[in-house]
Amino acid sequence: MKQISTKELEAMLASEADVSIIDVREAEEVAEGKIPAAKNIPLSLLEFRTQDINRKKEHIIVCRSGARSGQATMFLEEKGFNVTNMVGGMLEWEGEVK
Repeated sequence: MKQISTKELEAMLASEADVSIIDVREAEEVAEGKIPAAKNIPLSLLEFRTQDINRKKEHIIVCRSGARSGQATMFLEEKGFNVTNMVGGMLEWEGEVK
């Protein structure tokens, strides 16, 4: 499983890279703040929402601590998606939050 640190993702966003971020936390968690560019697809709904994910792009998967995003990353890898887990999750995120 590919991994990226919060600092590496922050640097990518600062360089205005075209980054797809999928936040797999539940809606009430996301309401407390998320990375502005992130799209919310809760882990509980992920298997039903794969059609909403562009297979041609690389996606960074985010959650609160990195555990659920790790599960989501493995699931999506098995389905043929190009995905990377953000280790440390939002607990370690120091960048902008919306």
